[in-house]
Amino acid sequence: MQPPVAKQVPVTSVHHGRTRVDDYEWLRAKDDPEVIAYLEAENAYTTERTAHLADLRQAIFEEIKARTLETDLSVPTRNRGYWYYGRSFEGKEYGASCRVPVADPTDWTPPTPADVAPESPALPGEEVLLDLDALAQGHDFFSLGGSSVSPDTTRLAYAVDVVGDERYTIRVKDLTTGDLLDDVIEGVLGGATWDRAGTSFYYSTVDDSWRPDKVWRHLLGTAQTDDELIFHESDERFWTGVGRSRSDRFLMIESGAKVTTEYRYLDLDDPEAGWQVFAPREEGVEYNLEHAVLGGEDVFLVHHNATGADFEIGVAPVAPTPKEGWRPLIGHDPAVRLEGVDAFATHLVVHQRSRGLTQLRILDLGPDGVTDDYLVKFDDELYTIGAGGNPAFDQPTVRLGYTTLRTPSSVYDYDVATRSLSLRKRQPVLGGYDPDAYEEHRLWAVADDGERVPISLVVRKDARAGGAVPVHLYGYGSYEHSIDPGFSVARLSVLDRGGAFAVAHVRGGGELGRRWYDDGKLMHKRNTFTDFVAVARHLRETGWASRVVAEGGSAGGLLMGAVANLAPELFDGIDAAVPFVDNLTTMLDASLPLTVVEYDEWGNPEADPEVYDYLASYAPYDNVTDHPYPPILAETSLNDTRVLYVEPAKWVARLRSVAGADVLLKTEMSAGHGGVSGRYQAWHDRAFSLAWILDRLGLAS
Repeated sequence: MQPPVAKQVPVTSVHHGRTRVDDYEWLRAKDDPEVIAYLEAENAYTTERTAHLADLRQAIFEEIKARTLETDLSVPTRNRGYWYYGRSFEGKEYGASCRVPVADPTDWTPPTPADVAPESPALPGEEVLLDLDALAQGHDFFSLGGSSVSPDTTRLAYAVDVVGDERYTIRVKDLTTGDLLDDVIEGVLGGATWDRAGTSFYYSTVDDSWRPDKVWRHLLGTAQTDDELIFHESDERFWTGVGRSRSDRFLMIESGAKVTTEYRYLDLDDPEAGWQVFAPREEGVEYNLEHAVLGGEDVFLVHHNATGADFEIGVAPVAPTPKEGWRPLIGHDPAVRLEGVDAFATHLVVHQRSRGLTQLRILDLGPDGVTDDYLVKFDDELYTIGAGGNPAFDQPTVRLGYTTLRTPSSVYDYDVATRSLSLRKRQPVLGGYDPDAYEEHRLWAVADDGERVPISLVVRKDARAGGAVPVHLYGYGSYEHSIDPGFSVARLSVLDRGGAFAVAHVRGGGELGRRWYDDGKLMHKRNTFTDFVAVARHLRETGWASRVVAEGGSAGGLLMGAVANLAPELFDGIDAAVPFVDNLTTMLDASLPLTVVEYDEWGNPEADPEVYDYLASYAPYDNVTDHPYPPILAETSLNDTRVLYVEPAKWVARLRSVAGADVLLKTEMSAGHGGVSGRYQAWHDRAFSLAWILDRLGLAS
């Protein structure tokens, strides 16, 4: 079977006196039957070219399924007199959201199930809040965007997307009767935030470029057309969203750009005072607000970078306060990146990272303020720790998650008073999984400019005993997003066939603090690509890797396209998922989704010729040349609103026409940026990618 040949329809554009010709821009017409026919022809070609992997795909799917406890439930989380938890059921894609009443208000130990059979309540008094499989029935795609129980616990607002475009519809369920209210709110991003009385809620909507720009208030029992516009963010570089403080005293609206933020708050103890700006936006100053009680005084904790790139935590009165009035609680330290703070009645929880690893820091509170300051420690060399699922201001414990590359995801409760950890659950891995059969390593590569780039790697001990192994190498490197070490059931299908998995912690991510991010964005973006090349070369030259197959998604897909142009000889295959490979075209068009809000990450090539030239120098689509490329698999989704399907479609067409590259395009015709929905569908989808990767690693047989 011959690959599809996309017709060439040259479109010429001129910017800053530079002429650019694009032969495949016609593929952007999503509703054109010719475009759909082309994408379907590419899918048929990909199916034919990967037919020899069908048995392997099925084997990987069965391995994932066999290792997974399909009927299970999460560790219950306590809030407002109930324990909330999720359930999964064998044979069902989505599961259910449930709750049971708290039996003993003095006991914060989560209940354990007596029976997890699908037909039985997992816990006595179980109430099913949402049957997600019932909601998904009749839809090819389903995503729950968020769900929120009203403060009086009698109503549930939930948001669903059945297309994949991340525009959600909010419905409200009466939890006393089980009936849906007549309220229907459409075109929402995310979910709902209730007011204190539970008679209204707040939500955000997006503009035509998919920027969250408006916050609304909906009064139950009224039409969406009557909703009150609370705030409109008119600056196109900024997005906005709304939330409620853990203490329930404040509603907050955040306006954020990549490097600047601004908060408004409404004191629910004094709503007549109206919404107030805490500190006016100042270019380059980022801050977040958290309500706390220190020494008996209500204050705002301000997590900000006004005094240093790696942030500090300040204290301010509950009043509009410029940055000069934020007194330090935890000062700036260039060796520690402070990432956030959560406030509770008896303690504060600080999220931070140092030396490339996450840390959880506890500050005990007493009558006069902070009484102690320490870290929650684990012994592994490589790990990820984080607090989550802690909704109650008065809770005495901290719910935290912990994982390593070989340790399944684990849920602990940390008792602040006794400083003791209680393991509540470790992700079950069926079939006799033994973490001691695997070894983890922190390696370091040296980049072209002398910077040391960290690598996290896991491999079976018996595979490594034979010398160099095939390595599945993952990378991202944008938005200060860190790819921290974590366990994956699906990854075992690579490791147990003799391969290794490694993460290249390249610049542009946040692993080594704000400097690491700044050195991989805007006019330093090339560092992201050369770091990844240095990692691949290091793995080969130091005897770790016999073969290397690279993978990255979204902005990590741009990384894949860039390294394919820079150093194709280092890779035996490249898997680019929803790849941002036509970034110059996207950043030149302010009408496209998210372009303007991305200027602080990539630059504005339309306004600045220097930025135009820099992006043009590395944009994967523009820099395809007639040289040998490794086999490439590009995966995308038709309804993706973040990275449009047209980017990989154009890239694949150009790779074939210019370089004669061996490249495949797989398009999900009813999914969004995150791919298909439903866990079994997602397992099949991952099995497809892993089978192709294993084939390129030489481990398919």
